[in-house]
Amino acid sequence: MLFYRAALDLSPSAREFVADLVRRHRAELGSRWRRLPPGRQALLVLVYLRRNETFARLAAEFGVGAATAHRYVSEVVDLLAELAPDLRKALRIARRKAYVVLDGTLAQIDRLSGAGDRLYYSGKHRRHGVNVQFLTDPHGELIWASPALPGSVHDLAAARQHGIVDGLTFWAIAGYADEGYQGAGGAIGTPYKRNVDDHVIEHAIR
Repeated sequence: MLFYRAALDLSPSAREFVADLVRRHRAELGSRWRRLPPGRQALLVLVYLRRNETFARLAAEFGVGAATAHRYVSEVVDLLAELAPDLRKALRIARRKAYVVLDGTLAQIDRLSGAGDRLYYSGKHRRHGVNVQFLTDPHGELIWASPALPGSVHDLAAARQHGIVDGLTFWAIAGYADEGYQGAGGAIGTPYKRNVDDHVIEHAIR
């Protein structure tokens, strides 16, 4: 097997932040020894999240077993998830903004066996994935990211299921979204969708 090293487009502070989480977690558990020190575990996890490397490749590069690499990643992802605000806290932050932007993305995953294969397939993107919704401030800074839903779920349906539409409307928080959220109503504004008649009228005026 051949090995190579590559640069990761993240700052050293990102690794140190994750490493501090790992150190505190190990101290709480009373864990006295691990195969990798906190800094190396943090780097392993960041490589996985940024490069989407397989656990086999991570194991080879960091000198651990594939099962250990998987366990290290799962451990840190859970720690990071605990830091994330829930929607209620996110809406309190959003109330201090001029407006928020609602958007969704499909995070690609491998195909699944059985019934889950169709459930996680997005007809819009023509690939398998999970639907994640985001709220950002006017400058694009992330306020909140939703739990993942199957890729077959439409953005508008996902926003409603998470309670985003109701939450923004209840607190009268101005929100803007793209055409995929047309019909959301409430406090969410979307671009005007031109129909065939609009084009005919515009052409007649000219």
